[in-house]
Amino acid sequence: MSDVPAGLHYSEEHEYMKKDGEVYAVGVTDYAQGELGDIVFVELPSVGESFGKGDSFGTIEAVKAVSDLYMPVSGEIVEVNEGLDDDPSKVNDDPYGDGWMIKIRPSDEGEMGALMDAEGYKGHIGE
Repeated sequence: MSDVPAGLHYSEEHEYMKKDGEVYAVGVTDYAQGELGDIVFVELPSVGESFGKGDSFGTIEAVKAVSDLYMPVSGEIVEVNEGLDDDPSKVNDDPYGDGWMIKIRPSDEGEMGALMDAEGYKGHIGE
């Protein structure tokens, strides 16, 4: 059974948003990392780039697949987890902690209403 913490926002593409002061940390859910398997590489954008909701902001590569990463809401990249360059397995070990990928400043917080809460996401993944 996947870890689905309460208090986060979840997208249908298996990204989460976690409030961190004035910004949000974004990463892939425990379910997503479990489906991908051992993460070997993460390609992330540069600080200052902006993306629309649903845009691909990077890729995540596992031993068995490469997947796009999608923005849960429109926003600007304010920080990138450089630690994943040296140790992408943090996504497997601690997806909601050290395995976060980017921090964003949403440009339209109203878009967050379309995201799921923990119970909605559990239903989405069939748990």
